[in-house]
Amino acid sequence: MTITTAPAAGAVAPRQHTPVRRPSLLRLTAVELRKLVDTRAGRWLLITIGLVTAAIVTLQLIYARDADQTFLNFFVPSLLPVSVLLPVLGILSITSEWSQRTALTTYALVPRRERVVAAKLIAVSLTALASVLTSLAVAAVGTSVASASGGAGTWQLDGSLIVNAAILQVTSVLMGAAFGLLLLNPPLAIVGYLLLPTIWGVLGEMVRPLRGPAGWLDTSRTMEPLFSSDALTGEQWGRIVVSLLAWMVLPLAAGLFRTLRREVS
Repeated sequence: MTITTAPAAGAVAPRQHTPVRRPSLLRLTAVELRKLVDTRAGRWLLITIGLVTAAIVTLQLIYARDADQTFLNFFVPSLLPVSVLLPVLGILSITSEWSQRTALTTYALVPRRERVVAAKLIAVSLTALASVLTSLAVAAVGTSVASASGGAGTWQLDGSLIVNAAILQVTSVLMGAAFGLLLLNPPLAIVGYLLLPTIWGVLGEMVRPLRGPAGWLDTSRTMEPLFSSDALTGEQWGRIVVSLLAWMVLPLAAGLFRTLRREVS
């Protein structure tokens, strides 16, 4: 015979603990995208990227010959300065957790740090793709103005160039993020990203035995074909892959290992 006892008057029933679901990668990415805009440095860097793109098109409308005022000539020149600024955005996205001492909160809420890093990499990659769309939009405005003011206003553009531009900007921002992961310090990562490839490029020009390897490891050379609408050869793709392995994949792997093991304080 089983005897059941009713709870005493005023007694509090035990709480039912509902399992806490971890945030999805999509939600983490949305948070990281918001962080890029919330911080003052990130917000002004994004504004600068837009202003630089607009300034280049404006200067071409003022000073370029009418025959050169085409959609292609408006679009391509904007890629290089943006590809220089995007890595800084990637660096700040990674290192801000440590420079602003928010890593303790972030990694307490999401203990699996690799998921946070993945969300950051996706967020900066989406921003890089958005910069390509911005360049296309500003180039379209410039072409419309040129067409109305007597310029060539030619709209011809090879679709492969848009793909090349996307590859260029995404790999550029990921290279910056890789240096940020590796060094975890904003000034040091920015200086390292800008200085080390430059030194390697100079040595490749000055030291004869390094000229051969520099053709495969100097990103200023290997990435140059991406600015053209011509189809890339197998050797050109090989040089791009080798240089990205050296300047993006290896620092990214080493930086992820360091980030996962670093003590948060």
